[in-house]
Parts: sequence; structure tokens; C-alpha cells
Amino acid sequence: MFRVSPGKAALSSFRLDKLRASLQVVAPDVSLVDTRHWYFVELAGAALAASDAALLDRILGLDAGAGEPDGAGSLQRLLVVPRLGTISPWSSKATDIAQHCALPMVARIERGVAYYFRTRTGREPGAAEMKAILPLLHDRMTESVLTSFAGAAEKIFAHGEPQPLATVNMLHGGEAALEAANREMGLALSPDEIAYLVENFRKPGRNPTDVELMMFAQANSEHCRHKIFNADWVIDGEAQAMSLFAMIRNTHKLHPQGTVVA
Repeated sequence: MFRVSPGKAALSSFRLDKLRASLQVVAPDVSLVDTRHWYFVELAGAALAASDAALLDRILGLDAGAGEPDGAGSLQRLLVVPRLGTISPWSSKATDIAQHCALPMVARIERGVAYYFRTRTGREPGAAEMKAILPLLHDRMTESVLTSFAGAAEKIFAHGEPQPLATVNMLHGGEAALEAANREMGLALSPDEIAYLVENFRKPGRNPTDVELMMFAQANSEHCRHKIFNADWVIDGEAQAMSLFAMIRNTHKLHPQGTVVA
């Protein structure tokens, strides 16, 4: 069972004005009226008792100022939620808080942001306008955009079935096969990484699995590149004595006093 509630304004006046200015550049006929947080709650069982519902509303801040903006029924709405199929860090914290506040029936809480639009003629934004607007509203790597609120909770809390292990036929398709998998799986592999995978999977003469490709992509993502920080580097033809990582660690080596964690 699900519980869906509109909350308070999602953006401050400053951020709202800044976003409006950006939208005017890419879609002059579309104006952003307001934003609201929306809360989606997955319940393990029946509807909440009145006292439990009131407690949950207090936790989520659903008091004065919460609700949709005036005239919301005549506005176009876009709902930005955490990427479907994932659990956001905010959700983990909010769910944990609710369960520690004597609400064990709350299985999960997620939060989205609703954007309320109006066009000068009252029409819905066209495809070209939407293509220009959406990059300003969400990060497509971590968020999804829903054009309808109907069934939003079902999509957010959908429990998918585990998929069977799959392989990419790289031995037959070569780099083209990996490039296709790169696009379909959203791995963000660079050309040199694809060439590296082709070379190293051809040595044992087997195809990579989708799990191996995903793990390789994660290990080589921008936030995990310790191998680069620890690489040799050269400035103006002169090899440096320490890697970037060694330079960072050198601070602790020279002045270890008072260090709690290094």
C-alpha cells in the first residue's frame, strides 16, 4: 500500500529565480510557476492509523505551507524522482528515522520534486521545448522524470525480478559489440577502456558478462580513480618523485601528530 503527499516548496526564491532565467533562454514561451516536494511512502500492511499518519506528517514536515500551489489543476506538471530501480541516500535516512520513531510499518520513503509549468497560450510544452527543459531539471544518471503522477508510486517502489546472467558476444562482434553494450547499459566507458576490455577478454578467449562489465565501469568511474592518483606523472619532461596520492599521504607522513584517520 502507498501513501502520496505533496509537501512544501522544493526550491528557495533564489534558486527558483535562477532556474526561471535559465528556462527563459531555452524555452521562452514556458514559465515555471512553482515547485513542490512530493513524498511517496510504501507501507508494509494496511493504511496508517490516524495517530501514526499524524506522526509521519510531522516527520516529513507536512504542516503549514505544504500542498500544491494555487491553480495547480490548470498547470502542466513534471515529477523528478530518484532513478527508477534505485534507492536514494535520502530514502535510506528518512526510512530509518521513521522506523526509529515507532513507525515500523513504513517500509520505505522516497521524495521527488514536482515542477509546475504554464505556457502563454495554455498549451502543453512541445517535444523540442521538453528536450531543452529536462536537462535543467534533473540529472539523468541519478534521476528519472515522470510526466504523470498516476502510478508514480508503483513505478518508484516496483520490485523487479532478478535477471539471468548475460554475456556480450565480443569475440564475434569485437569493439562494436562492446560499444553497443556501453550505450544500452549506460556504462560510460571510454574508447581506450573498450579497447582494453577487447584485448584482455580475447586472451582467455571468452566473452565478458554483464556483471563484469558493470563492475569494470564502476571501478573506473570518475569517483574511484585512485589508480590514476597513484600513477607516475611527468611535468615539462621531468618525472616527479611522488604520485598525486603519495603527495596527499606525505602530509600525514611529515606531520602525523593529532591525526585521527588517515
